[in-house]
This record gives sequence, structure tokens and C-alpha cells, in this order.
Amino acid sequence: MSRRELVVLGTASMVPTRTRNHNGYVLFWDDEAILFDPGEGTQRQMTYAGVSATDLTRIAITHLHGDHSLGLAGVSQRISGDGVRHTIGVTYPASGQLWVDHLLDASAHFRRGHLELQPLTTDGVVPPVAGRPEPGFTLRAERLDHTLEAMGYRLDEPDGRSLDPALLARHGLAGPAVGELRRAGSATTPDGRTVTLDEVSGPRPGQSFAFVMDTRLCDAVHRLADGVDLLVIESTFLDRDRDQAERWGHLTARQAATVAAEAGVRSLVLTHFSQRYPDPTEFWREAREVFDGELTVAQDLDRVRVPHRRRPA
Repeated sequence: MSRRELVVLGTASMVPTRTRNHNGYVLFWDDEAILFDPGEGTQRQMTYAGVSATDLTRIAITHLHGDHSLGLAGVSQRISGDGVRHTIGVTYPASGQLWVDHLLDASAHFRRGHLELQPLTTDGVVPPVAGRPEPGFTLRAERLDHTLEAMGYRLDEPDGRSLDPALLARHGLAGPAVGELRRAGSATTPDGRTVTLDEVSGPRPGQSFAFVMDTRLCDAVHRLADGVDLLVIESTFLDRDRDQAERWGHLTARQAATVAAEAGVRSLVLTHFSQRYPDPTEFWREAREVFDGELTVAQDLDRVRVPHRRRPA
């Protein structure tokens, strides 16, 4: 059975607290595991969460502020130390190349890991990782509006078909014939008839995910969030401090929740909280005033499932 789940490693913004580590989020999606924004302490949080370096297939960094990237040094050394054999892509804004180089060479270690650096120079589809099977989704990046270059990410799975067990049984298809049906789009029944995939399946809507960190409101935020099943988005400030959010290039909980409501998001995860707010229920109340879907005010080590597929139209 496929695994589609977000593991939250850290939820603080610039200053970690006793209960909130710096950023870190792992999206498990079938055979892929994408580590987003490994802030300081991510390696240790992975241990707490039961996520191993060998799980990872990609690291995606939105920007090179420390609370989103300092953990790259430890994670990359962990990848080497654990002898991870497969290549792991590392995606980040190209303007942060110098800092990425420094992080990957922060201290002496045996370089046994295989990292494929993928600096992003424009908005668009993120290239696949060399040597890995093509994932069943498209990952793209869009430039946000922060105090330095930052990218948001969106994952989209195409629509497909789901086999109907009752229809398969009605046509006498089982075992190798089902595999043939998946590969070729048709199969031969025991009595010699040809059955197409459409005859024994129904529409399967694709699923989607978006990751939006440090940014002011901008068109890219709305495009990334549009209609996604699961949106992870920063809500550094409460709305009473909107002037500070604008000054430092961030969102408030109300702004993030309004984006989600207007975009038709099914499940919303708020995170990246300023240390000035000790009570997380304030973020919940503010978001609930404008958003009535599934809502998570993230805590470290939370696990959030991608919602079940939408019903076919």
C-alpha cells in the first residue's frame, strides 16, 4: 500500500524554542521521500521521527536563510556516513550556490554520499534525479516574495485509472493478465476476448501538494496553492502584527488561511511560528475564522496524511 504522509520535523521560525525545532518536513509519496528545508537540528529530529537518511530521495530548499538550510550540513554528512547508495537530488535557488557549497563542505568527513545539485534559475519543472525511476508526479518551483530569493514547490500527480475488482472478476482477469492490462492497456480473457483498461477501471483523480515558506502575499502563493489536497504554508505572525509580517517578508495565519480557503485547499498545515507567540491556539482561532477544511497547527513530530482522493467528477 502506498504511503502518502507529511512528517513534521520542526516548526519554529528564526529562533527555535524549547518545544519547536528549526524547520524540517519530509513528504513520503509512494517510493519518494522529499526533505524540505532542513534547518538546524534536522538530523536529530529525523532520528526522533524514525526517518532514515536512506529514505530520502530528494532535498528541496526554498531559500538559504539558516532556519531553512543549516541542517543540510548534518544531513549530507549523515547520508555519507550511512553509505546511502542511491543519488539524492538537492534543489535550491541558484543564487544560494555559495552557501550550499559552504554547507556541504562545512567540516571534514568522508564523502560517500551521492548528491546531485540542481540549482534553480527560473520557475518551472524540477528535473528528475539521474539514475532514479521517473516519479509518478511532476515537481515544479515558483519564485516567492521574500527578503532574498526564495522558491515555493508544488507536486502534481496526473489523473489516472483505478482497476475495479468486480469488473476484473466479471471478465475472469487475474494474476499475470492484470499486469498485462496495466502495462499494455488491454489483456486477453480466458475465453479469448480482448478487454481494454477502460472497460475494467474508473477515473482516478490525481493528488497534489504544495510547500510555501517565507514570503509575502504574491501571485505565486495563489498559484502554488490552487486546488491542492495538502498545503504546508508558513504563518509566522498573527494578523495583529501584519505590519511586521510585511516588513520581514512573511505571512500571517489569517493570510495563509485565506489563501487556502480561496484556493479550495482540502487540508491546511500552518507552521513556521515566531517565538513571540507562546499559545498555538491563537493560530488555530485566527485560521478557523476564514478556513473550514482540515486544519493542522503543526507541532514538531506531527504526522499528517494526504487526504483521500477526491471523488471523480
